[in-house]
Amino acid sequence: LPPGTLPMPALAIPATNTQDTSVPDLPGNQYFGESFYLSARRNDSFGRLPFRRRLQLADRLTEGQVSVLISPMNEKKGGQLRLGVLLSGGGRTLMNILDAIADGRIAAEVAAVICSRECKGAERARARGLDVHVVPYEQMPDKETYSGKITELLDAAAVDLICMAGFLSFWRIPPHYDGRVINIHPALLPAFGGKGFYGEKVHAAALESGAKISGCTVHFVNNEAYDDGPIILQRCVPVAEGDTVDTLAARIFEQECIAYPEAIRLFAAGRLRIDGRVVHVKQE
Repeated sequence: LPPGTLPMPALAIPATNTQDTSVPDLPGNQYFGESFYLSARRNDSFGRLPFRRRLQLADRLTEGQVSVLISPMNEKKGGQLRLGVLLSGGGRTLMNILDAIADGRIAAEVAAVICSRECKGAERARARGLDVHVVPYEQMPDKETYSGKITELLDAAAVDLICMAGFLSFWRIPPHYDGRVINIHPALLPAFGGKGFYGEKVHAAALESGAKISGCTVHFVNNEAYDDGPIILQRCVPVAEGDTVDTLAARIFEQECIAYPEAIRLFAAGRLRIDGRVVHVKQE
């Protein structure tokens, strides 16, 4: 990874009256978009506010004035990052994350698994003793209701980071999770990405294009478009002569098993800062 600029330190929030409905003042009146809330919620005085009150404060913050701050998550007691995982399929990516936790590559726990349908991934998650919620899109009256239900479950689990793991339904990310949702895509974005590019379709498109290199991309997720968020890291593989969709997919998945845990580790260590379309990575 190329060297990046240093992330700004987390903000120190002054003591706040729990009955006060105003947004806490900061030196210079600088609000770091939703990252203000994400840093502030670990502050003792801010943390004593009722959860819904903290969300109200977050929703009132001004967005886009300064690049989004990703604060170190190892400030949490025990250094455990609480993950929410969203999936719709076989659950391979979830198993990869759980293996990385088990072998000590990342200090995290999976606090909630949300599935858009009953699937193999849901079965595998239950077999690991995880908290699994199935929220079928077709049972909701509209996108807003569906997104609200997903958000409600993530809030209840008090997650720090949401990991997309082959989630095929649309979830509108609310402001207080801005910069806290990541995804892994089995191609080198922006190539072979966007609506309709998932699973085998991605690898088929790469082979049909005659590309000599493919790989995987871990990126932040936004509400603007599919596979469009700022890129955290990428890993490459050669496209071999005679490759099939299955052989290329297998080679890329080996790199996914490295890339996703590494991106989570960087996030947990507070080494990422989003500046427009660019993610800066602080060197160790």
